[in-house]
Amino acid sequence: MSTTVSPLAPKNYPKMPAIDGVRMTTAEAGIKYRNRTDLLVMVFDAGTQVAGVFTKSKCPSAPVDWCRQNLAGGKARLLVVNSGNANAFTGKKGRETTAITGKAGAKAAKCAEGEVFLASTGVIGEPLDATRFSHLLADMAKQAKPDFWREAASAIMTTDTYPKVATVTLKLGATDVTINGIAKGAGMIAPDMATMLSFVATDAPIAAPVLQSLLSGGVGKTFNAITVDSDTSTSDTLLLFATGAAAKRGAPRIDDVKDPRLSAFKRGLGKVLKSLALQVVRDGEGARKQVEVTVTGAKSTRSAKRIALSIANSPLVKTAIAGEDANWGRVVMAVGKSGEPADRDRLSIWFGDNRLAHEGERDPGYSEEKTSAYMKGEDIRIRADIGIGRGKATVWTCDLTKEYVAINGDYRS
Repeated sequence: MSTTVSPLAPKNYPKMPAIDGVRMTTAEAGIKYRNRTDLLVMVFDAGTQVAGVFTKSKCPSAPVDWCRQNLAGGKARLLVVNSGNANAFTGKKGRETTAITGKAGAKAAKCAEGEVFLASTGVIGEPLDATRFSHLLADMAKQAKPDFWREAASAIMTTDTYPKVATVTLKLGATDVTINGIAKGAGMIAPDMATMLSFVATDAPIAAPVLQSLLSGGVGKTFNAITVDSDTSTSDTLLLFATGAAAKRGAPRIDDVKDPRLSAFKRGLGKVLKSLALQVVRDGEGARKQVEVTVTGAKSTRSAKRIALSIANSPLVKTAIAGEDANWGRVVMAVGKSGEPADRDRLSIWFGDNRLAHEGERDPGYSEEKTSAYMKGEDIRIRADIGIGRGKATVWTCDLTKEYVAINGDYRS
């Protein structure tokens, strides 16, 4: 966790309302950090439904394996998250740690081990000693309280410079329901499902299979459309919990993903996921600028996204933005290397509203002065029109500064 808050941090945070059926608390377990919270426990009322998406990394962490296994049951009573150690690439010891934590968690929440979910974030390859914190779970479960979202977001931070929270209230039928979310992530961000860690909860009475469908659909244009450094974490976990408590206030139970009453909820969930995803980008390690990359005119949507990620992940594009240099030649390079269909003589490129290149050459109306002034802003928009089809996609990234190298050069020390 950095002592210097990102200049792109939110100017103010939303008031996070309590969600009926969710309580939480944090503790200082001293796993890696001193004098800060590094352990989060969330307790859910009986009957809470759960959905999740995880990293597609072929080297997933032990907690990811644990969650995947338990997700089949569709029910959750407890979530335990630690920061400072990812419990990844820790072999048999890692599995023992999840087993000990799962057992202690089940005892603390008086539930089955299959209703306990675990997540860890931090250094890879260091054994995580469950005895450092498993004995704390029983008291934490008793002390948990509903209005603790900001503190919960702080406890899961690693190199993050600020806690990430989002909330939305909407109608399900005629009843108000709330969706709250928290996330952590600043580096090793090129999600192949979600961000490093994100936890979303609602009081809406929605069945687990419906939740899963909504969540899987919601990550495509949010968490799976951001990149800080093109590196996919071993620990990526996004969990969505639905307590169903709003049913007591008249909210209808939803068991079918085609239920028309779901449309506002789907939009609200998308809003929360997008807000959290962009907060992760804006906290990219050493970031000074948020960059939105839109590709239009590609052969297909998938092709457009691949080209957009090629631009967003290019260290040369990102360093040019850090240096406020309108070097559009680097965008040409990134389009060309993407491996996707493109036509050099139909390519057009914009930085903001400034068209720099058109039909395969520098735009005759290009103004270096105007574009250089634009590059000094905090929010940079790049658009590349490929000129061969109707495929379109948008992704978000940040610039690449000297601070990124400094943070990652001494991450373990």
